[in-house]
Amino acid sequence: QVQLVESGGGLVQAGGSLRLSCAASGRYAMGWFRQAPGKERAFVAGINWSGDSTHYADSVKGRFTISRDNAKNTVYLQMNSLKPEDTAVYYCAASTLRSGGNFYSTARYEYWGQGTQVTVSS
Repeated sequence: QVQLVESGGGLVQAGGSLRLSCAASGRYAMGWFRQAPGKERAFVAGINWSGDSTHYADSVKGRFTISRDNAKNTVYLQMNSLKPEDTAVYYCAASTLRSGGNFYSTARYEYWGQGTQVTVSS
């Protein structure tokens, strides 16, 4: 049973920063998605199994950074210059496909965390 445990969400003012963490029970290619009320779950960032390939949604490029610590089986999402439109529940997801494929699609990922709320106030 794959377990994913997210942490690091919270309330922050616009322009501020947060770092999300996702601790996994093994090593996988990983992604971060977010879902705002009334909207579909959307891709934010992805990283392959080795950590040498990353992918970002256009809306977060230059502001968010995904990284991983393979010794800890943990993936991070550093979020800077946060905007009110970044407000959402953020989910980490794991895929047994180590590299390649479509990181942007929810279908790529077999396992999902429980989500962590990020709220950005204006």
